[in-house]
Amino acid sequence: MSLPRTAVAAAATTAALLVLGSPPAAADELQGPAGGPGGTDGRFFLTVSGAQNTWIRGVQLSCPDAGGHHPHASEACTTLHRAKGDPGRVTGAAGHQCTREYDPVTATAEGDWNGRPVVWHKTFPNPCALDAATGPVFRF
Repeated sequence: MSLPRTAVAAAATTAALLVLGSPPAAADELQGPAGGPGGTDGRFFLTVSGAQNTWIRGVQLSCPDAGGHHPHASEACTTLHRAKGDPGRVTGAAGHQCTREYDPVTATAEGDWNGRPVVWHKTFPNPCALDAATGPVFRF
């Protein structure tokens, strides 16, 4: 007996919230006061899912110690530090070219940065566009 995809996606989201203990916030919006000066202090549960939640994968990323299970943790932490913990401010590599294939993927980041809760998600037209826009952060 297999579980419906929505049940699997809901279970993954619930597990992420329980692991991180972050309060919910609006998508594409950061809440709370600005982080402390010069510190890179964050913990995220990052996910990437296919169209209509046909598949989902996720990893935990902890900064500054580049902990968690992210295969490019150090680079992802550096990138998020430059963006002040806001995945929406991450800039990918210039000149990264992608095809116009439409195979949407949704990226999410839930956790905290310098004590500030972060909940962010965005849908990209395909995995290449995600990689071009977010660099190593969602490269897992």
